[in-house]
Amino acid sequence: MRVINISIERKKYMPLPLCACIGYFDGMHKGHQALIHETVAMAKRYGCESAMITFDPDPWVTVKGLHDVQHITTMRQRMNIAVSLGINNIVVLKFTKQMSELSPEAFVNEILGQLNLRGIVCGFDFHYGAKGMGSCESLKQQAAFEVKVVDAVEDEAGKISSTRISAKVAEGDIPAVNAMLGYEYQMEGIVIHGRHKGTSMGFATANIRYSREYILPRPGVYAGYGTIGSKKYRAMINLGHNPTMNYTQDLSLEAHFIDFKGDLYGKMITLSFIRRMRPEMKFKNRDNLIMQLTQDLRDINKTLNAYEQSLSRSDENSDPGRI
Repeated sequence: MRVINISIERKKYMPLPLCACIGYFDGMHKGHQALIHETVAMAKRYGCESAMITFDPDPWVTVKGLHDVQHITTMRQRMNIAVSLGINNIVVLKFTKQMSELSPEAFVNEILGQLNLRGIVCGFDFHYGAKGMGSCESLKQQAAFEVKVVDAVEDEAGKISSTRISAKVAEGDIPAVNAMLGYEYQMEGIVIHGRHKGTSMGFATANIRYSREYILPRPGVYAGYGTIGSKKYRAMINLGHNPTMNYTQDLSLEAHFIDFKGDLYGKMITLSFIRRMRPEMKFKNRDNLIMQLTQDLRDINKTLNAYEQSLSRSDENSDPGRI
């Protein structure tokens, strides 16, 4: 993967021929994936490399002056998913106030003009330039390269969007989130030292320092997986305040990895969420908490058994020619 940084202050010309998609891509959901698949196909057609053009910071930060804007995915996650789908280059536009005030024509000439574009792919509702005055139609008129517009990707509830997904994340409706994403909703972070309360109860947990950029799922206990290095383990995930024995004012994220033994401190961990099992609860004593955790573990294994069986059936019935 190559990262190309583009700004308005220090203009340069990138001679590498590219076909690119453009957008913020929070969540990298099925709609975003449709743009990426089209981009990869276009790049093959033109015999050049593919790219994803995105913005840093979030345009709402620059345009509306918002702070601490939360997202479904971090920039790191968006980059990694794009590369896994066949993107060769990530183009990051340094989205300053000055860039946001460019006319649509100036944005095409001064910003996109720094790239040697053969073609660009955008969603049907893409807007650019000052006050979002530019549209897909104006881009077609202004661009000296092919412009491909991709229609909305919909499910039974309508257009799949980052807004819909964000709301479902906050509700803790992970199956709905995963259906719109087309992959398992994930949070990642570094394992840090905790108070070792879980270990003393027979449920050793990894305490994870996560980015405050995340839109957090509804507090509770979740069935999921933890990816450690290249290996995936079943996990009991807890997001909450730990009210029974280890209260924290901020929401803590921790996971008990089933069938894992080893030292995780300082390692980057990815948690994949499958289903919210129950809300966070305060127990009368330590023994009651242990009883509930033991039951949670049984319930989570049953849930993951059913989930893995459904994936197996889906694989057996899938058309190998489909993406």
